[in-house]
Amino acid sequence: MKSLLIPIVGDTHVVDQPDILHRHGKDESFHRAMPPDLVVYPETNAQVSEIVRRCSERRCPVIPFGTGTSLEGHIAALQGGVCIDLSRMDQILALHASDLDCRVQAGIKRSALNQELAKDGLFFTVDPGADASLGGMAATRASGTNTVRYGTMADNILGLTVVLADGRIIETGSRARKSAAGYDLTHLMCGSEGTLGVITELSVRCFGRPLAQSAAVCSFLTLAGAVDTVIETIQCGIPVARAELLDDVQMNAVNRYSDLSYPERSTLFLEFDGTEQSVAEQSQWVAALAAENGGDDFVWSTLTEEKTRLWQARHDAYHAARAMRPGCEGWVTDVCVPISTLTECIVATRADVDREGMLAPIVGHVGDGNFHVLLLVDPRSESEMATAHGINDRLIERALSVGGTCTGEHGIGYGKLKHLEAEQGEAIDVMRQIKTALDPFGIMNPGKVVSAVHDTH
Repeated sequence: MKSLLIPIVGDTHVVDQPDILHRHGKDESFHRAMPPDLVVYPETNAQVSEIVRRCSERRCPVIPFGTGTSLEGHIAALQGGVCIDLSRMDQILALHASDLDCRVQAGIKRSALNQELAKDGLFFTVDPGADASLGGMAATRASGTNTVRYGTMADNILGLTVVLADGRIIETGSRARKSAAGYDLTHLMCGSEGTLGVITELSVRCFGRPLAQSAAVCSFLTLAGAVDTVIETIQCGIPVARAELLDDVQMNAVNRYSDLSYPERSTLFLEFDGTEQSVAEQSQWVAALAAENGGDDFVWSTLTEEKTRLWQARHDAYHAARAMRPGCEGWVTDVCVPISTLTECIVATRADVDREGMLAPIVGHVGDGNFHVLLLVDPRSESEMATAHGINDRLIERALSVGGTCTGEHGIGYGKLKHLEAEQGEAIDVMRQIKTALDPFGIMNPGKVVSAVHDTH
């Protein structure tokens, strides 16, 4: 394939060095590295189209790559093939500040986009923690800390440019804020994890920066008290912008890693957006709810440096947890449940982890019912991995039993294939029919989400 791709992008843009291949076959999870045969770096839609067309002719697998921060083996080249790294397609193509939207290439990172948007008093709200690319965020239907106020990636995408499995380039959606025009291909592609096509451009919503923001921290006597406070906040209609839970294990890790001195108890990190008066009122309301649920030392601030320090500590939670057990791997799993069942699910999960003797902090975007368990594991230990598998299976069974989902934002990859089948039932057959129609030879990120009838293996 290398000789066929060099004429498309140039010899320096087609790489088969082992270290580069390894980097492109390993995400941030415990899943082992499964490198592709080649990595190619296109710079235009036309180049992506021609690369995919050549691969299609030879039934060669294609794996799109953003930044490699996924968590369920999404980028593993299960059958080898060509990895299309979109990092050099990282431009803002158009900014319509008055309409609060912009058009970007898929390789642009969230932080880079927000640096540019800030010049016009705007920001892109989806914040999964990692500095991911927008194309990868769309492919996995990412969300994150701002979801409770501003919505998920699916809520903030207006349209896409996608290269299909035969090399065709299609445009989905428009800049309009709503449409009733035909099938919703934009949201079919959002969350498809590269199994239906390669996303190369996105039109996304932007928001005006709030006039005022305040951040707050509050620790609780019990894990249930912290979760109940968030549930009551949402049920009361208080427009909290972020509501993040860190349990006592995670707070211990955060204090050590970020040189902080918070109480090592279940803790909420909160943020409020609005006017100076409204954020003060929101903080006071939530402080009262927290007090009723065993919360104390409700500390809030509008100082930029205090807010930055707080949220940096939250975003570093994964690395802080990993530092608790040097040399381990992080198995980060997530579920999402109706908020009325959230306390029960988190408390039961914490008890299950403790009963098994596993080191595993719990964090969560609890304002929308989504929480994560970070299992710190040694993949070389069969017994340890069996224990972790059991905890993960029971977590997902617990979520499904109350009407939840096996993943709120990480996606399926190949790590949660069996759980998607348990959740979706016969709908899996419909997904497979769509996959087969758009990718009849099964070359697009094979082995992830669902397989086509004529898979490459």
